[in-house]
Amino acid sequence: MVDGFVRATIGVDAEAVPQDPAFDAVPGEIRSGGPVIDAADGRLRSAGMPDRTVALTFDDGPDPRWSPEVLRVLQKHGVPGTFFVVGSQVAQYPDVVRQMRDAGAEVGLHTFSHVDLATVPAETVQREMAQTQLVLAGAIGETTYLSRPPYSSGASSLTNTQLDTIRQLAEVGQLTVLSDVDSRDWERAGVDKIVRSSVPENGRGGIVLLHDGGGDREQTVAALDRLIPELQQRGYRFTTVTQGMGLPPANQPATQAHRQEGAVLLTAVGIATTVVDGLGWLLIVAVVLIFLRLLVVIVLAVRHRRQRRPDRWSWGRPVTGPVSVVVPAYNERECIASTVRSLLASDHPIEIVVVDDGSTDGTADIVEGLGLPGVRVIRQRNAGKPAALNTGIAYARHDIIVMMDGDTVFEPTTVRHLVQPFADPEVGAVAGNAKIANRTGLVAKLQHIEYVIGFNLDRRAYDLLRCMPTVPGAVGAFRRSALREVGGLSDDTLAEDTDLTMAVCAAGWRVVYEERAIAWTEAPATMSQLWRQRYRWSYGTMQSMWKHRRSALAGGDGGHFGRLALAHLALFQVALPLLAPLIDVLLIYGLLYLDPLATLVGWGSVLIVQFGVAALAFGLDRESPRGLLVLPLQQVAYRQLMYAVLVRSAATAVGGVRLRWQKMHRSGAANAALAAELGGGRAQVPPVPGRPAPPRGAAPGPRVVAGPPTRRTDVPLRPGPARPGQAPPPPPRGGSAGGPPRPAAPPAEPVVPSQRRPDAQPVRGGDGR
Repeated sequence: MVDGFVRATIGVDAEAVPQDPAFDAVPGEIRSGGPVIDAADGRLRSAGMPDRTVALTFDDGPDPRWSPEVLRVLQKHGVPGTFFVVGSQVAQYPDVVRQMRDAGAEVGLHTFSHVDLATVPAETVQREMAQTQLVLAGAIGETTYLSRPPYSSGASSLTNTQLDTIRQLAEVGQLTVLSDVDSRDWERAGVDKIVRSSVPENGRGGIVLLHDGGGDREQTVAALDRLIPELQQRGYRFTTVTQGMGLPPANQPATQAHRQEGAVLLTAVGIATTVVDGLGWLLIVAVVLIFLRLLVVIVLAVRHRRQRRPDRWSWGRPVTGPVSVVVPAYNERECIASTVRSLLASDHPIEIVVVDDGSTDGTADIVEGLGLPGVRVIRQRNAGKPAALNTGIAYARHDIIVMMDGDTVFEPTTVRHLVQPFADPEVGAVAGNAKIANRTGLVAKLQHIEYVIGFNLDRRAYDLLRCMPTVPGAVGAFRRSALREVGGLSDDTLAEDTDLTMAVCAAGWRVVYEERAIAWTEAPATMSQLWRQRYRWSYGTMQSMWKHRRSALAGGDGGHFGRLALAHLALFQVALPLLAPLIDVLLIYGLLYLDPLATLVGWGSVLIVQFGVAALAFGLDRESPRGLLVLPLQQVAYRQLMYAVLVRSAATAVGGVRLRWQKMHRSGAANAALAAELGGGRAQVPPVPGRPAPPRGAAPGPRVVAGPPTRRTDVPLRPGPARPGQAPPPPPRGGSAGGPPRPAAPPAEPVVPSQRRPDAQPVRGGDGR
């Protein structure tokens, strides 16, 4: 506010607020008198310059560009000047005012904020003059008794309200100085016209109105350099206002108290302007970086789309073998039936492993009650999502593991598309295309835009750059050997999907994006739910970045990932977003203190660019453009919520606080309808057969396996194939690498050990990114 107050845009004197044109209260002798008007003691007196005497006066300074130029011309010709300064300009450029006084010029007041004094209350008039006197005392240690109201002209055009202003100025000891020769330099009509307009008529004297601030004054400087010699040749002499009127010097020493108060004010203004200038440059750098990143992402996304066209791209021989789908579930009663039914509609051979993580709402019983073939249910005590996934991986039969959330619905082709990149032996994981299923509410619609632009558009670029930071928990697939190499999932962070993906990338595996592997997930429907989810994501991402920071120093593909992905996340998802509120602050700043029209044009340009990028992202993702209708609303509340989430996450990370899992409430309605549509049947939650759900808080019973027998005789429990150049994996437990497989019962403990933290709580849930 301090900076905005002193930098408020200054208009020219011809742009005054329209006033009451009545002048019947202005005495005739004042209207026909001179430009210097004294209203002290309640009496009105006016006077003018003697014949062939000129006082050159300059308004709207000090200006760091033009005031020194004006002073240079005055000194060149050896003539003085009178400068009516704006207090806010003095506060910013006190050195220029000192130059004026050092050059022999006198200084008067032109208010603090260049307000039209005829349109404001008397107390505002007093405050404007007092503030200007204060900064003047701080700048040059002097005060003045000369004043010129902004937007004033000559005595002949005085109105009743302007005369009242002159009386109010007299009450605070000010002598009003108008003008009787207007150069009209503010019109910028050319040097010749300015010179002609500045010459007093018929050899009379005059106070000439010019400007040294408030805009481009190049013509004024050039005209002044011609005007002075021309008037000197005509016999005119130049003086200051007080010298020409035979008055005492305008500038008198200020009191010690005023000098100290003025110095404090100047210091505050200096700090404020320095901070705002620094933030302004910082924002410029941020905007440039953001737009450069945006350009790179757009180019890479378009290239990815063209490169991965199904008719011209192949990962190798089609992957047709069966894969395992692991579904961790905790209190997913509303959604789990839809999830499982959607998997059974898959056109790729799969086994389904549902891991009930100590649910208290009968989730496992619901899956068992469906009586569906190819579905196994594993019960375990509540240990968190990473532990549930590790358990599912251990019980999975196949070498490709698909992971999804318990509230997610797959399309029939999702698994088939998701596993095709594993034809390339360098691929260790594949990120699918998560979409919002419940798009009816405003909050969900805004997330839909974010998913398409902020997630899927970026993943195309990450794929080509080989620096994918996150395989979404809602739809992702991993090679078993990659999971074994990194030790499975960990609960070191709140973003287990990001943590796992970074570990896989740091180990040198390639992680790619498959846009056709579509999964539908239920997004938070309220702002409070959204806050909790994004807080966990943001904080978990920061934890993962810190955990894998040393990968930036590694060599090979892992080092490439660390240097590129971690640097990108640190800059564009942490550092620069923390500066994003400056955009809103500077928008308000510009509307209040600068040119509102220019500010709105700049802001509108940013929105147009944002809309263009959004339209491109929607086109690449084959989404209906109708979803963009709510895009402008992202600037009102949604974006600010994300700022707050990031700020709180950063503060939590700096403080070293460890958060617990949070379970988000799901309605399941959108996913149930979608599953029924995709799978060809209804996905209603069936009654729990046999027994009711265990009471809330009760410990779950022993592990129960439903569906096919748990013993497997088809595929041995072993790592997947090694990458090219990698040593073969060690033989599996209970067998040799070269011997025939033998039947194996599920292990007593997970093959990939779970890493349960001591403070784990039975509250958690998955949500796709």
